[in-house]
Amino acid sequence: MRQFQCAASILVLAILAGCGGTSGSAGPTIDNTTARGTLFANPPNLVPIPQSNGTAVAKLEPAAFAAMLEAGSPGVTTVTGVPKCAISTYYMKYATVGGANEATDATGAIMVPSGTDPACTGPRPVILYAHGTTVEKAFNMANLRDNSEASLAAAMYAAQGFIVVAPNYAGYDTSSLPYHPYLNAEQQANDMIDALRAARKAFANIGAADSGKLVISGYSQGGHVAMATQRAMQTSYATEFNVTALAGLSGPYAMSLLGDVTFAGSPNAGGTVFLPMLSTSWQKSYGGLYASPSEIYEDPYANGIETLLPGALTFNGLFAANKLPALAMFAKASLPGPSSPAFAAFFGDGNLIKATFRNTVLADAQKNPCNANPANPLNCAPANAFRKAGVKNDLRTYIPKVPTMLCGGNGDPTVFFASTQATQAYFLSNGMPAAALTVLDVDSAPTSAADPFAAAKVGFGQSKSSTIAAAVAAKTDPAVAVANVYHGTLVPPFCNAAARAFFQSVLAR
Repeated sequence: MRQFQCAASILVLAILAGCGGTSGSAGPTIDNTTARGTLFANPPNLVPIPQSNGTAVAKLEPAAFAAMLEAGSPGVTTVTGVPKCAISTYYMKYATVGGANEATDATGAIMVPSGTDPACTGPRPVILYAHGTTVEKAFNMANLRDNSEASLAAAMYAAQGFIVVAPNYAGYDTSSLPYHPYLNAEQQANDMIDALRAARKAFANIGAADSGKLVISGYSQGGHVAMATQRAMQTSYATEFNVTALAGLSGPYAMSLLGDVTFAGSPNAGGTVFLPMLSTSWQKSYGGLYASPSEIYEDPYANGIETLLPGALTFNGLFAANKLPALAMFAKASLPGPSSPAFAAFFGDGNLIKATFRNTVLADAQKNPCNANPANPLNCAPANAFRKAGVKNDLRTYIPKVPTMLCGGNGDPTVFFASTQATQAYFLSNGMPAAALTVLDVDSAPTSAADPFAAAKVGFGQSKSSTIAAAVAAKTDPAVAVANVYHGTLVPPFCNAAARAFFQSVLAR
């Protein structure tokens, strides 16, 4: 995925304000303070959106956006909906904190809808959107042309009348933090909160009329981040934020559970990338995971792994450059072996994780088991630092007081649907009203003609069938073809469409 870059280097805030044009003739007001939520340049940068003919537009009109979407993925507007609103995109830089509560900065996007359609006029609801895992440091949600998740968020929400606030997270884009606090629930919630604080400072200067209704969502990593953010707003910032609804999409909420099953013999697809991101994040945030990365990783990978992610390489680029193995998490002869034949590919030569480290984790899991009681899964006291961090960042610690949706697919090889099911069980076992919780498996048949999510389920089924048919025609393994695109391509549009419908139903009450 190519990422957006300003033509000029961003060296100081004055240059930042001038990169790509400003939204006011007098130029922005610059604030150099480092208090959390500070917006460094107000108004933030108005981002020109490149078009296929070589021009760039300051405002993306609905017809042009529809054409752009269809050119990239024919038929996608049947899922996202035909754009109703024009979109103006702004690039902001704000002050936040890192994983060890150190002062830092981050960047993000604000997408503002406008137009004559009733969905685009007057005060609009705000969606605080958390993006999924990416290994590329240049990732930027203000890049609607070349960032597929930014484009999807714009189509699903901004083009349908939501003001979108979408952080890039500390450690990405031009952030000065030298690592990313990956799946650090407290830090990532702080980052999201600070992005919203900064965006709100800009709203009056960029034509964003906030209705006072706030919804929170995100996909994959972003599902975890979204839930962590709503938890923080509910438990620590209730006087500052009033959340209307939450939608977590394919998120690893049950971090302790997912970590334990990985080491027990059920690694997830992409785990050879995710685990180093986790370990570096938690080491930088809490310390104690290792004295040297070589305690966790085999020699070909240990050197430089703490600064590898995020970086310049793509997922496939990391594998091609032998920076990380594509599949082999554990050694082929490692015991216990794969929990089922489906996980055999994750045990092989050139593996990432040392047996000594795995054995330490497994021994602690046996001595100090977690996840025994669905109603109280974190009633455990792990001694291993990695497992301690998993418990610390597990979100089964509270009950949302807002209408909540959890969406995913039961066949997801990247973020196991067991995370959603375990979170559902915890919420319901601890008093969350069933009417307040909507759980959607898009990889299932409609329950009836009245199923409110029938379109998402049918659409997902059709996309999955098309993937299988294409694999058969190409004489490749259909199961592998589906697994390769399940989490990153097949599920996101349908869960986002369902989340938008869920939000609209809550907002209409």
